Amino acid sequence: MHRFDYAREDTGNLVLLEHVNLTIPDQRLATAFYVSALGLTRDPYLMTGVTNMWINIGRSQLHLPHGDAQRLRGHVGLIVGARESLLKRLRDIQPVLAQTAFGWTECEDRVQVICPWGNRYDCLDPDASDVRAPWSGIDLGMAYVRLDVPTGCAAAIATFYREMFNASVELRDEHGARQAVIGIGKHQQLIYAETSAASPDYDGHHIQIYVADFSGPYARLAGRGLTYGEEPHQYRFRRLIDLADDAPCFELEHEVRSLRHPLYARPLVNRNPENSNRNFRAGEETRRGAF
Repeated sequence: MHRFDYAREDTGNLVLLEHVNLTIPDQRLATAFYVSALGLTRDPYLMTGVTNMWINIGRSQLHLPHGDAQRLRGHVGLIVGARESLLKRLRDIQPVLAQTAFGWTECEDRVQVICPWGNRYDCLDPDASDVRAPWSGIDLGMAYVRLDVPTGCAAAIATFYREMFNASVELRDEHGARQAVIGIGKHQQLIYAETSAASPDYDGHHIQIYVADFSGPYARLAGRGLTYGEEPHQYRFRRLIDLADDAPCFELEHEVRSLRHPLYARPLVNRNPENSNRNFRAGEETRRGAF
């Protein structure tokens, strides 16, 4: 008899959900929301000009190039620290964002925050997170991206990731709606949740993932004519299909990178928003518990 269930250690081929890319029309408002309100950190090394900004969240990022505002067809789950600190920052920045879509709603285990252009971020309570959730115990990071997909698509999407990427996949039912839950590394998920509500047209936003087996998924995707944008260390695809008959399920551009990509595991600066010029404590400038 084996002493350990080593299958519980498997994570699948997807290693890291590194960034979500959404164009924004105003860096000033983006700074007020992502840095001042959410308490996140603008990357000090890359994209420091006025045409793009990268926002660090533990080991992940939001990429915010300048352009017409894009809307994610779903929402992002973030862990940004204690609720009371978050609420204070939201109240403090409210006058600056008063003429935008900005707002928030307190829920039992999260604060639902709306960005100036209508994108929703669920800021999860670190201490109240379900201990079964893979992000339990994390104080800062991107927990999941949840997409709203048409009814009847979840099973085909689950099969797509299992067969194309050898991903860890689970089908769940939540309040009578089917979900395809794609495991990414130890702490993250990509969730496709069925809904009967009409979905807005796809506007080109994208996500970026790192994979351990890079060539295998590429060969399978390319064999079905799904890949484009081939570069050293990365390629892209956007169509999720039913592998049984090639019927379209959903569109979401994926930037797929290998672990040999020069940006993989680049250390990201994550400041401690509790440490200010008025209460400065030497050695406490950096956030702890970040993923």
